Amino acid sequence: MLGNDDWWRDAVVYQVYPRSFADADGDGMGDLAGVRERLGYLADLGVDAIWLSPFYTSPMADGGYDVADYRDVDPMFGTLADFDALMADAHDKGIRVIVDLVPNHSSDQHPWFQAGLRDRYIFRDEPNDWESIFGGPAWTQVADGQWYLHLFAPEQPDLNWENPDVRAEFRDILRFWLDRGVDGFRIDVAHGMIKAAGLPDVGPKEGRQAEMLGDEQLPYFDQDGVHEIYREWRPILDSYPGGRMAVAEAWVSSPERLARYVGPDELHQAFSFEFMMADFHAKSFRTVIEKALKESELVGAPTTWVLSNHDKPRHVTRHGGLARARAATLLMLALPGSAYLYNGEELGLPEVLDLPDELRQDPAFRRTGESRDGCRVPIPWTATGDFGWRDPWLPIPDSWGPLSAEAQEHDPASTLNLYRAALKLRKEHPALGGGTVTWLDSPKDVLAIERDPGLVVVLNTGEEPVRLDFGGEVLLSSGPLAADGALPPDTAAWIQR
Repeated sequence: MLGNDDWWRDAVVYQVYPRSFADADGDGMGDLAGVRERLGYLADLGVDAIWLSPFYTSPMADGGYDVADYRDVDPMFGTLADFDALMADAHDKGIRVIVDLVPNHSSDQHPWFQAGLRDRYIFRDEPNDWESIFGGPAWTQVADGQWYLHLFAPEQPDLNWENPDVRAEFRDILRFWLDRGVDGFRIDVAHGMIKAAGLPDVGPKEGRQAEMLGDEQLPYFDQDGVHEIYREWRPILDSYPGGRMAVAEAWVSSPERLARYVGPDELHQAFSFEFMMADFHAKSFRTVIEKALKESELVGAPTTWVLSNHDKPRHVTRHGGLARARAATLLMLALPGSAYLYNGEELGLPEVLDLPDELRQDPAFRRTGESRDGCRVPIPWTATGDFGWRDPWLPIPDSWGPLSAEAQEHDPASTLNLYRAALKLRKEHPALGGGTVTWLDSPKDVLAIERDPGLVVVLNTGEEPVRLDFGGEVLLSSGPLAADGALPPDTAAWIQR
């Protein structure tokens, strides 16, 4: 059932944020048993794999991205036995499992940090001018006067990847989870780990250093030495059967820099974040698609598309409404390569913008006032009552009843059933996940591509309906067509000529 080693090249992967997906024990926190109970829902949706955000032992200073034990499950989420049962059931249903790996930093509660093994972290007598991605200085002083580096929260000290013990530890962590049957890894901060020799200052810059990530190279990100790590990891992945893979979360300055992470001797994929950040306009989408396809050609590997995740506002809100979000989704699912969905986007959930400050848990909120909690609100399962949760860790808006999985289940026009139909058609038409892109002539606010001889994808980002002159049958549209067959604004369609 899971025999294709190249499964990842056109896979649709569903990101599970465990705290917010499904709660089996009623404590208000999602857990692995809850994911296991909802595997039937994910199979019906039609995804090829799930990506589990961190479920490891953690004090939860940053939602589990501060790991205290990389080889165990936090009691909040269950046990290793729960993980093994989830793995077995997922594979039985033809769903692969990718887990998050967090190699740039550990928790300050990790045994190494607690034991004072400073050579495995980055300590120095004086701090430099580096800033935390979460705001403020990237250095914290300890009792004896030294300072340690944390590019994220102070509870997340950066590991010293120049130390061979750190490298050996993570090779062993990879094998631990591969031995348990995981199908791949999402590498958190894949552009991190290696810092420029001597830890040089960034120097005077306007604005926050975090805002420079996409424009130029920083001395603590995208250093050439990081590729040595992935060249150590790739033989480990390749030594296991079944097409084990790794995908990079890498924010870098150019397609050429991103391409270096992907290849037969490094990682299999890297996220195309520029697609997620595109404006809802035909020109913007075309620009980022062409750029991503150029990256793909450089390395001979497929592009990895994403519209929403646990770090960015949901695309319903970002693009200005559900109609636009549905249209953008149909465009994404018709592009060559793999696509990553974020839990709840198949329900059309918006960003929650009015969470009380005292309930927000994102460590960045305390330092910058910016919060990622709004995209992490638990997803609604039932239409009434407690939405399938008992006292959820973040409150679910009262208005979400019509967006619940229960309310959408039997509505043929629902967003849930649009996603199901799109994923079903994607499997029936392999060209949607593979093949080539041919740009077709279209008005300035319309994007039109031919994905295979006779299979056309059209997106109208303008303010007026447009006539479809491609002929043939409309296989799927993100919203109803006009009575005369015209494509309304904020609507996409797949057409078989």
